[in-house]
Amino acid sequence: MLSEVTATRYITPLREGGSLPGLIEADDLHTYVLKFTGAGQGRKTLVAEVVCGELARRLGLRVPRLVTVELDPVLGLAEPDQEVQQLLKSSGGTNLGMHFLSGALGFDPLAFEVSPREAGRIVWFDALVNNVDRSWRNPNLLRLRDELWLIDHGATMIWHHNWPGAEASADRPYDAVDHALRAFAPDVASAAAELAPQITEELLAEVTAAVPDVWLAGEPGFDSPDALRRAYARPLIARAATVHQRIHGLQGDQ
Repeated sequence: MLSEVTATRYITPLREGGSLPGLIEADDLHTYVLKFTGAGQGRKTLVAEVVCGELARRLGLRVPRLVTVELDPVLGLAEPDQEVQQLLKSSGGTNLGMHFLSGALGFDPLAFEVSPREAGRIVWFDALVNNVDRSWRNPNLLRLRDELWLIDHGATMIWHHNWPGAEASADRPYDAVDHALRAFAPDVASAAAELAPQITEELLAEVTAAVPDVWLAGEPGFDSPDALRRAYARPLIARAATVHQRIHGLQGDQ
């Protein structure tokens, strides 16, 4: 389970993302980037953030700490921006927070070096979860004290928008031609040998258990949150073993 905090102060909107996340302070005195249940992308974006974020962490990739954030809509009463006020009002209850990495810089491939090993691990992970939002246009990578951090995994696992076709998605290729780390000669083969054996039913059960029931309840075709958790795990298990063979767009197409 994720740690639970309560939002005590809304600081400012972060307008870089389409979902209008906000910077908040919580009762544990930490600052978080808050992603709202009331945003246009809906709760599936938050589910994807948790599943992919917690999976990446267990594979040894750096992801900001995730928490659930209880939000009282009254925090929005004093907001002058009507869009922000409405978002706060429509997001009462359980939302998602990501630890704010103070001092982090956006990743610039012209200013930072990434080893083939690290690039390969990230590209392989993105292929596993079918991340379409780590391009050179929008890397969704941060650099903090010479370490690379992964953020924003809402645009992953597109199969959860069409569960009847989810099983077939395991065979889909991954297009890495625009990937932010393509220029760093990603060693995807070594990453696959290291990471694929770690994708087990036990690991994914642990990861999906971190998703709050309230974000899973009521999904058509599933009679319980646990049944939906198992559905999230199945395509990932099926995809892990061979997805490195279907990554296209890298130099040499490993």
